Amino acid sequence: MKTDPIFYRLFQTFPSVFFELIGRPQEEATAYEFRSVEIKQTAFRIDGVFIPVSSSAQQPILFVEVQFQKDPDFYFRLFSEITLYLRQYKPISDWQAVVIYPARSIETPEPLAYQDWLSMPKIRRLYLDELEVEGEPSLGVSMAQLVVESEDRTTAKARGLMAKVQQDIRDRTTQRKILELIETIVVYKFPRKSRQELEAMLGLGDLKETRFYQEAKQEGEQKGEQKAKVESVPRLLQMGLTLEQISQGLNLPLEAVRQAAQSQYPKD
Repeated sequence: MKTDPIFYRLFQTFPSVFFELIGRPQEEATAYEFRSVEIKQTAFRIDGVFIPVSSSAQQPILFVEVQFQKDPDFYFRLFSEITLYLRQYKPISDWQAVVIYPARSIETPEPLAYQDWLSMPKIRRLYLDELEVEGEPSLGVSMAQLVVESEDRTTAKARGLMAKVQQDIRDRTTQRKILELIETIVVYKFPRKSRQELEAMLGLGDLKETRFYQEAKQEGEQKGEQKAKVESVPRLLQMGLTLEQISQGLNLPLEAVRQAAQSQYPKD
């Protein structure tokens, strides 16, 4: 399940959700603009940054990273991106970083080089399965929890959320945005189910017409096309083509072609 875009879309559409997750007043969201920021010198991109709307130094810059799979290089990359951002943009504000994990078991072991950094108050790690909210959670927090909900409970929770949205949200545009976010979470959680099965699960009329279903379907088709290209590499090698020719002809990165060749003809 590709979770990062879901969370960044959620924060883009409803920035108050992020502040609620980290235990700060939802009203603070009005003082920020959520962006994806590119660090040009290195071609790094920080997918989530809450940047203060005002140019004063009162509000800190908030870096957001959603990490749903183990990555031994994660903290090295995270702190490199932050320090390069600070060097490039030279903000007058202080900064904080929030890393969102589904559970502690996914977290990468702390690199010795960054243990002091990770002990700083400005670095916060949030585990969604341990999230405790006083009273009934908001719609935004409930959607974040839906991402890590067990499959056997996802349908009931998604239906309950959709019913609550239709009952509590009167603005049709806002209602549609929230419903589409819930729908896309379910689509990503059950990638092997057909459109008809997903419609039956959620009690929908025609899921195919939603923009989020189309995006998820397109992503699945692209992955299938990519897989077919990679699987054709050994056959093209047998025909006498070089790795560079295959890379160019299939529009694949040279490294991907090389890995496909090595998997077919492993070194002794």
